[in-house]
Amino acid sequence: MGVYDELGVKKLINAWGTVTKIGGSKMPPEVLQAMCEAAQAYVDINELLNKAGKRIAELLGCEAAFITSGAAAGLAVATAACMAGTDPVKIARLPDTSGMKNEVIILKCHRFRYDQAVRMTGAKLIEVGLADRTLPEEIEAAINERTAAILYVAESEHVRGSLPLDKVVIIAKKYKVPVIVDAAAELPPVENLRRYLDTGADLVIFSGGKDIRGPQSSGLILGNESLIKACAANSCPNHGIGRPMKVDKETVIGLLKAIEIYLQQDFVREMQRWEEMIQYFVDQLKELPGIKVWRGFPSEPGIQPACIPRAYIEVNERQLGMSIKDIQSKLFEGDPGIVVGTFEKGLVLNPHMLEDGEEKIIVDRFKKILGAIKQCAFW
Repeated sequence: MGVYDELGVKKLINAWGTVTKIGGSKMPPEVLQAMCEAAQAYVDINELLNKAGKRIAELLGCEAAFITSGAAAGLAVATAACMAGTDPVKIARLPDTSGMKNEVIILKCHRFRYDQAVRMTGAKLIEVGLADRTLPEEIEAAINERTAAILYVAESEHVRGSLPLDKVVIIAKKYKVPVIVDAAAELPPVENLRRYLDTGADLVIFSGGKDIRGPQSSGLILGNESLIKACAANSCPNHGIGRPMKVDKETVIGLLKAIEIYLQQDFVREMQRWEEMIQYFVDQLKELPGIKVWRGFPSEPGIQPACIPRAYIEVNERQLGMSIKDIQSKLFEGDPGIVVGTFEKGLVLNPHMLEDGEEKIIVDRFKKILGAIKQCAFW
């Protein structure tokens, strides 16, 4: 009996994606082995963070890197770094930002649930633009002596009201304001590890527990050396706003090992594998009554990475006599449970975190569920 069985916790087939609430991703055996080895000794955590960061920067060809306890923690730490720097008095005062630069500019169309991590530091978000339009002049008008940073959310780069990152960077450089890019789930493609820095961003944040397949509670900040030093100063094990966001030695070593493995991955073959799974879903499910199935890509922000194909399943609730939510629940209720994404008209199958063979279990479950339904209407 396994550890989850002992607790009565259901194990899941993940056709949803690298979603935190179901565990993100699975770590390779080499990562687990490195973490077990790391657990067997004491080290100075500041030294470990510093040297692991240097190693990651060398691997990625960037100036500096810092490991955090997740991407949301990275947002908090990066914001604190832009406000307090390495000043111990300012660091100790956060989230009291009186007398400091404490305004973070964000495009209105980039507001998202995770910006609370920015606000918890004492920073004040300054919205610019409209939901469907942002002018460069609006960013310039918002910059003043209190501006600490500009936050750019990569997943919203292509929404209607957004501005390209390079245009935002040009404005920021003109006024010497750092740009923080939240790119938590923007992998793959692997090129994104350098793309935002090459565009001119000062700090770029990734999740370590998604496509990189490091520990779920890990995150990565890449950027210029002075700001990375400020991130470290505001982070655990030092006393500051980031002290509760503890990164243990096992997580540091695990993420480093995961990055080493990640950079050796055959990304072309991985994409081919995902395409084969999606084609299997389309071929096997398209003849089932009450649904329409097609291959597509997400276009709405927040559904990342957008480069991975999905199988979209439009559900005719009248014909099936069953709602989208009902089908989703029945998929979950089986053993093992199956978790899938949704869109307005139905369900979405994401192959990103599927193991080989799990696509067949999913198809069999769909056939069992839909085959047992008494159909009562037509399209």
